Amino acid sequence: MKKYFLPAVVLLSISALFAFTVATSWKISSPYAIRFSTAGVSGIFKNFTGTIAFDEQNLTTARFDISIDINSINTGNGMMNKHAKGDEWFDAAKYPAIQFTSTKIVKTSAGYTATGTLQLHGITKVANLPFQFKRQGNGAIFEGSFNINRNDFKIGTPGGEVGDIMKVVVSVPVIQ
Repeated sequence: MKKYFLPAVVLLSISALFAFTVATSWKISSPYAIRFSTAGVSGIFKNFTGTIAFDEQNLTTARFDISIDINSINTGNGMMNKHAKGDEWFDAAKYPAIQFTSTKIVKTSAGYTATGTLQLHGITKVANLPFQFKRQGNGAIFEGSFNINRNDFKIGTPGGEVGDIMKVVVSVPVIQ
């Protein structure tokens, strides 16, 4: 009996360790919002998908993998939407999505910061995206605000009527 006891204890200990290191999976819910604004234009992206694993008590297992559909851009002006999807700006035919994949998430004094790769217009850069996580009943909401310099991703021509710095505001409700 003793020879089976020790392996069973080790197996249970390993199982318990893995049980505590798996982040909570969250499903994106509605109504979510991904808004952008800059001098000369503002709007929203209507569609995005992704997987979110987040446990505020164990950030080492947290991970975001998000994809925003460029063709879902809505500026409130049909001609402007068509222009934004065109090859001079986002080039949705060639680059149909904005991708963000986190590599680490850390606690900050204002909430959290997700560091990862942001791929936009065929260019990949490291990005730090600050956010807050607020539990609400059986769900939660991720909210964040950050700036992106469109010139870093060769979107449009520098200067002109459209500002170079785009403010992005994200509000994503989730459920388990």
